[in-house]
Amino acid sequence: MNIYQDSTKTARERAENLLSLLTLDEKLGQLNMVNEAIPRLNIPTYHWWNEALHGVARNGKATMFPQAIAVAATFTPDYARQMGKVIQEEAWIKHRYAAAHGEHGIYAGLTMYSPNINIFRDPRWGRGHETYGECPVLTSLMGTAFVQGVEGEDPEHLKCSTTLKHFAAHSGPEGVRGGFDSKVSRQDLAQTYLYAFKYCLKHSRSKSFMTAYNAINGTPMSANKEIIQDMLRDEWGFDGVTVTDVGTAAFLVAAHKRCKDIPEALAMEISAGVDVCCEVDDQAHEHFREAYDRGLLKEEDIDRAVRNQLILKFQLGMFDSHELPDYTRLECREFREISRKISERSMVLLKNDGILPLNPEKLNRVAVIGPTATDIEVLRGNYAGTASRYVTLLQGLQDTFGEDKIIYALGSEIIGDRTEVAALPNDRLAEAVSSAENSDLIVLCMGLTPEFEGEAGSKFAEAQGDKLRLEYSDQQKVLLEKLYATGKPMILLSCSGSAMAMPAERMNAVIQVFYPGPEGGRVAADILTGKVNPSGRLPLTFYKSTDCLPDFTDYSMRGRTYRYTDKNILFPFGYGLSYTTFEYSELTAPAENSSAEGIPCQIKVKNSGDRAGETVVLFYFKHEDGADWEPLKQFAGSVRIALEPGETKDVTFTYPAEFLEFADEEGFFHPVTGKITLMIEDQRLTIDRK
Repeated sequence: MNIYQDSTKTARERAENLLSLLTLDEKLGQLNMVNEAIPRLNIPTYHWWNEALHGVARNGKATMFPQAIAVAATFTPDYARQMGKVIQEEAWIKHRYAAAHGEHGIYAGLTMYSPNINIFRDPRWGRGHETYGECPVLTSLMGTAFVQGVEGEDPEHLKCSTTLKHFAAHSGPEGVRGGFDSKVSRQDLAQTYLYAFKYCLKHSRSKSFMTAYNAINGTPMSANKEIIQDMLRDEWGFDGVTVTDVGTAAFLVAAHKRCKDIPEALAMEISAGVDVCCEVDDQAHEHFREAYDRGLLKEEDIDRAVRNQLILKFQLGMFDSHELPDYTRLECREFREISRKISERSMVLLKNDGILPLNPEKLNRVAVIGPTATDIEVLRGNYAGTASRYVTLLQGLQDTFGEDKIIYALGSEIIGDRTEVAALPNDRLAEAVSSAENSDLIVLCMGLTPEFEGEAGSKFAEAQGDKLRLEYSDQQKVLLEKLYATGKPMILLSCSGSAMAMPAERMNAVIQVFYPGPEGGRVAADILTGKVNPSGRLPLTFYKSTDCLPDFTDYSMRGRTYRYTDKNILFPFGYGLSYTTFEYSELTAPAENSSAEGIPCQIKVKNSGDRAGETVVLFYFKHEDGADWEPLKQFAGSVRIALEPGETKDVTFTYPAEFLEFADEEGFFHPVTGKITLMIEDQRLTIDRK
């Protein structure tokens, strides 16, 4: 028996043995994302590309969770961890059954191209809803928890692996991403764009990184040896698999114009430290062979890439025999309940003049109006799996209030001035106004769907995936104004994966729904009626408009996010209301603190209202003696608690020492010392840090 067949050996030992048995041609056949079969060793083909952003995706039925930005709105990393554990189990089930039936193609593997831990630096970016928001610390905590859930606690024995993407400094614009050059200062690179990648690697040891399409300061990321090899591997200690985003070699030729042809581009990527080139070209093997024959590709680099791949494959148990797992666990009741629980805690109450919660018994008719009321894509988000059941916003309200009490009208399309081809403009407006006139109140469902914001090529997006503006479309604004003129109370369920400049002043209540998962309609109805007390918080800043934002292509963080601007804010980062009230008091912490330590603190939280509810206590700090380039304030962590009416709890928290550091202009981190103000809701405490 060869060593590689001996499961008692380490993954590295087995990989070295198998590598020694491969011919050059067989090794070349492993460099693309579609690893070629090696029949003489009974090794089947393997496709590296699989997705699991918020549940196992693109491969049939699986538990679907709220979109990543909604999970971030819970400010509860353990929910990302729970989601990750479900992904691990379902990915393993799907892979083992696919392999048993001879299926080894795309979306059937165990190497997930998730999570997306880019920073949502600008609300116009279409893919922002795939991320955990605008804060590097929140992103770090959520991303780490996700990886820990998916990969488990034993790095030598995995059932599924993650891929941190897109490395690095990618957050739009989508339309030119393949050749875009992100001009980034050393400070912003360290303190914002690389921060979560480094933290997640340190605290979760993710097995894979994916390079971004863009360049950083002139060097395309898929060929950036300084970052991939010198920093990621040599400095940070990464020993896993690096993969490119799909089609980067072609962009090196056509967009970045760094190579004259595909063989040269592939060789440049492998030489820079890439292990898997994700190319869709059927001639990939021939291109790699040509690169080798032309002297562009060294065998030592080929060996490194294949070795790294094989180590991970052995860690994932791909060459070992396994009993088939319990297929009925896919989208089981237990997993659906976890998804629903996360959804309940992700929606954010942004405004309430007292109209909420609603009492169905006191309402005769409710008009449910708007283009997202019946849209299933609103529930799904992008990079989604397939749920076996969906509860739309309309259906959730019908189930809660009774169908006889609900009057539905489309009102308008999201974009486009008519619904029927031969109709006049605003052909559904009269129906919507009539529905409102015959109801006690209006639940208005509008915003966006993933077809209007997302990756380059999104179906109806105005800017190839990105948004041109934060306001609702003209058609939706006309609908809103007509409904407002009826004088009926109006509640907005705002659907989007990003910040919208919503007309909150026109509303009696506003709930940010995000893309909430398959039972989003049920959850929204439960929140509207008070069965669930809202506890979500915004993981990104909602601006009044784009007027004060820097140019979208400007990658400087100055003037962006809660850390670097307090101008033109509609709803701030971390904002979220409740149906009850919470009082904070007696914030305590040591008067002095060493820079090598975290800062322990304690605060009392009382539910001073008349309803039970959960809240998330957010911990910030401000460096009073800081330089003008330091953040205005910095989030450092959160604690979720549940309180009965009148109940008080002591909440303890330690500001981690590694979050109490800022990078200077050269990108080097220094401990924050001097006067530091701890900031928890309305409580402030200034201490001295030596």
